[in-house]
Amino acid sequence: MSLQEVKAYFKQYEMEERIIESEESSATVELAAKALNCEPERIAKSLSFHLEDRVILIVAAGDAKVDNRKFRDEFGVKAKMLKGEEVEPLIGHPVGGVCPFAVNDGVEIYLDESLKRFHTVFPACGSGSSAIELTIPEMEEYSAHMKWVDVCKGWQE
Repeated sequence: MSLQEVKAYFKQYEMEERIIESEESSATVELAAKALNCEPERIAKSLSFHLEDRVILIVAAGDAKVDNRKFRDEFGVKAKMLKGEEVEPLIGHPVGGVCPFAVNDGVEIYLDESLKRFHTVFPACGSGSSAIELTIPEMEEYSAHMKWVDVCKGWQE
């Protein structure tokens, strides 16, 4: 169902045909990179967190890891990821298919600076075997993000 919602979301922009569906799983960064034949760091992973009484997504490069100090500096609280069973009810997409498109109302989306070094990235599209290739300006436009943040480490060259 989640993939269908993302397709409907992109249909309004006449972009639903750009969604890539694979026979192979793309539920992890490594599997997605293999299925899409791209570098793992170009996978735009969506990480879900509790932020006091809110739920947020941080979309980051595949090789980036959340830096607890940077997260606290940005959001004022310790990073606390959603539990696996909380993800689909709170975000609207299952684990492995979480993406910044067609999410539940009230979910705040932030794009991490780690993405900016690429021309295109591959976020999931609501299932563990789907993705779409987007330029960074397209990510900005279609993700309905709140703002860019710098909360990750391990990716700087």
